[in-house]
Amino acid sequence: MSDKKTIRVRDVMKTEFHIIDGRMNVTEAVREMKRHKTSVLFVEKFHDDDEYGVINAGTIAKQVLAKDKAPDRVNVYEINEKPLISVSPDMDIRYCSRLFARYGLMRAPVMENGKIIGVVSPVQLVLDGLCELSGVC
Repeated sequence: MSDKKTIRVRDVMKTEFHIIDGRMNVTEAVREMKRHKTSVLFVEKFHDDDEYGVINAGTIAKQVLAKDKAPDRVNVYEINEKPLISVSPDMDIRYCSRLFARYGLMRAPVMENGKIIGVVSPVQLVLDGLCELSGVC
């Protein structure tokens, strides 16, 4: 029997995140980012068989700003990334960290029963999870 402590994603995830409608234009999305002081917004599903998406400042820079497109004429659904790689709240943070490394992820939604319940990033995995595991922080 192992006496290794297990820290779960639910123990370190952030529960504050924002979901927007994909029909918003990029100008509206940027306003939402500024209002919520975040660079990442999840995009709501259009229907039950759809998937969540994500839009971030980097995507907007590449897909709108760099291509000199008018942000008020580009809808979020045109440039959001979907489907997302998500994680379970019960996943061990060691496996979550491996998933992030394997796919070069900077964040992932935490999904339970088909709904986003949080978001996790390497920052939480290291600063909260690793510190708890090692007991030195």
